[in-house]
Amino acid sequence: MTQKSILHCTNVHKTFSLDKKEASDLHVLKGIDFDVVEGEIVTIIGASGSGKSTLLHILSGLDKPTEGKVFWQDRDISTLNDETLAKRRREHVGFVFQFHHLLPEFSALENILIPLMINGTARDDAEQKAKDLLAKVDLSTRVHHKPTELSGGEQQRVAVARALANNPRVVFADEPTGNLDSANSEDLYDLLVGLNKTRKQTFVIVTHNEKFAERATRVFRMMDGILLRL
Repeated sequence: MTQKSILHCTNVHKTFSLDKKEASDLHVLKGIDFDVVEGEIVTIIGASGSGKSTLLHILSGLDKPTEGKVFWQDRDISTLNDETLAKRRREHVGFVFQFHHLLPEFSALENILIPLMINGTARDDAEQKAKDLLAKVDLSTRVHHKPTELSGGEQQRVAVARALANNPRVVFADEPTGNLDSANSEDLYDLLVGLNKTRKQTFVIVTHNEKFAERATRVFRMMDGILLRL
């Protein structure tokens, strides 16, 4: 394990049982050892279906490995019950997905307020923090706009602000520019790199964009269920 690692996994395997008599089980991850150091950007690239997203879901506690262990700050999360694990995700982990998953009936501000208030932040404090986060992603003038009134790039920026709401130790991003054009993709990557520099925010990002991957602290390629350092 690397010094000051805030997340690491050892010998992680993931096998999916296929509901077909003629098909064998699908062995997606084949003994992954991986660690994340606070303050870095780690990118994982690879072909579709190579297991990148599966690994991200396991590292973030959204899924469990078939074999192996995942540690958050030396705590084996496989020992946690679902309620405790969900609480730790809310407190320590942020998520940005390919689809922004904003609640359409709520404004940009309200979409960020929700995770803050679920985590026990007082309304006034939550509102101020949400406004501050929207300012950090250059959306101060779009605070009261609903998702349908925002561009795709703006919606994803709100998703980034929401991911940062509870000061996560690490933000996991799964193809965050998958639905954006090249210009908006570049802008979003600039934002993530900027947040890494100004907030020392740790990111683990699955992406097809090898140009962005080159800007990361470390780059890995997922190939045939194995993670290779580039």
